[in-house]
Amino acid sequence: MIRLDVTRIRTTASAAILILIAGLGGSPMTRADSDVEVRTVPVVDGIAMLIGEGGNLAVSYGEDGVLVVDDQYARMSKKLLAAIEALSSSPLHYVLNTHWHGDHTGGNADMAAAGATIVAHHNVRERMSKPHTNPFFGSTTPASPDEALPVITFGDDLTLHFNGTAIRAEHVDPAHTDGDAIIWFEGRNVVHMGDIYFNGIYPFIDATSGGDVAGMLAAVDRVLARVDVYTRIIPGHGPLSNEAELRVYREMLETLSERVAKLAREGRSVEEIIARKPTADYDAKWGGGFLKPDSFVRVLYSVVTAK
Repeated sequence: MIRLDVTRIRTTASAAILILIAGLGGSPMTRADSDVEVRTVPVVDGIAMLIGEGGNLAVSYGEDGVLVVDDQYARMSKKLLAAIEALSSSPLHYVLNTHWHGDHTGGNADMAAAGATIVAHHNVRERMSKPHTNPFFGSTTPASPDEALPVITFGDDLTLHFNGTAIRAEHVDPAHTDGDAIIWFEGRNVVHMGDIYFNGIYPFIDATSGGDVAGMLAAVDRVLARVDVYTRIIPGHGPLSNEAELRVYREMLETLSERVAKLAREGRSVEEIIARKPTADYDAKWGGGFLKPDSFVRVLYSVVTAK
């Protein structure tokens, strides 16, 4: 059985932006007991999605044991491990990280202590190994401890043959970060897109980690070329999704990034662009997440002007 004692910490709505800053950097925050519960969403037989605080997990469980994609924050580890154990009492063997941000890798050390081998792209280990400054949030994150670092890294792709499924991690060109991997559960019609896909909310693109909106769109297109109406798509954030919703997301991202890029090319400052409300016709659907419309415009501006 998987057992681990960790500190439980409270989430409040007023701390949302602090959560985002800490999550992107991976640094812990000191807060009271967490009231965030983990919700288990069945995907297909032997694969589930866990929703808690931070990025969504995928869990493959079966005769070979347990493999998870991402692991949220360290403060969620006890609850995540309990939810995993409710699916299967088999040993936890692997964690695949979709990218380096702390709301997807913060539980790495705890998962390693519970028996998991951490796997990720080379750039994930590289970025986790060094302090990272993000001027967008005015934050500096220390290097992760050695026990949290991936011990198996890959370049273009890597395949784990596990629970009767070829679980394939494919690195993409810089998108949300420069270390993004799309995780395909081949033959099961399931894919985990990490933070290339934020379902129903404006996405963050981390220019300080090599992120690029053109890469985001290219990665989405790469997935759209391989999915069908039956594919179950696990986003980095938001509810379990499908092909139709991913196409709507792509249209939003392309339209708004082109609007901001056009205004930037005209020499408009970010404040002038924000004043023009370029996202106004999308805000009702997409603006209710941790990135509010003005902040999302700043993200797009930071990315398009970085080029």
